[in-house]
Amino acid sequence: MSNFTIEAVIREDQGKGASRRLRNEGLVPAVVYGGAKNKKPLSLSLINKDFVKLTNNDNFFSSIITLMVDGKEEKVIIKDLQRHPAKPLLLHADFQRITKSNKISIKVPISFINFEQSVVAKAAAKFAVEANVVEVICMADKLPESVTVDLSNVEIGQVLHLSDINVPAGVKVSALRRGEDHNQSIGYVYSPRGATA
Repeated sequence: MSNFTIEAVIREDQGKGASRRLRNEGLVPAVVYGGAKNKKPLSLSLINKDFVKLTNNDNFFSSIITLMVDGKEEKVIIKDLQRHPAKPLLLHADFQRITKSNKISIKVPISFINFEQSVVAKAAAKFAVEANVVEVICMADKLPESVTVDLSNVEIGQVLHLSDINVPAGVKVSALRRGEDHNQSIGYVYSPRGATA
């Protein structure tokens, strides 16, 4: 599991004007919510350049993050991030507190493995990825850095689905909890023109 820590300061000012002032000072407005029932949402500000650096790492979005708020640690996951359409600026972030007793819902990367070992790969077949992340539900201590799909036994024309993802014990693919009709495709095997499989 990757470790990410962000320094944050509690902010008192609210509203669009206050958010604009923060951004002009190189800060990002953020909010933290959830956790125990009596915990109130916290309005925070983060240093934009430090935050941008963390978000350039794909693992950031599927990891538990430590927010350092006035010397105290808050364990969170990122739920929403608004970016400037043209500049390397983050406009706003939403974080969700995590607890030992509540499940979290978060997107993690899908790793497609062992395709080069398959018979079809040796016969010049290709694999096309349709989804490279999947939403999972689990307790925070069970959060995987990624989930895998083993392609060592695939066949030409085969379509892989969410149900083909190998998830660790205690982890569920969110969409599959809604029924078989949500078992969407995540990739397929095809033979390029002129290749003989």
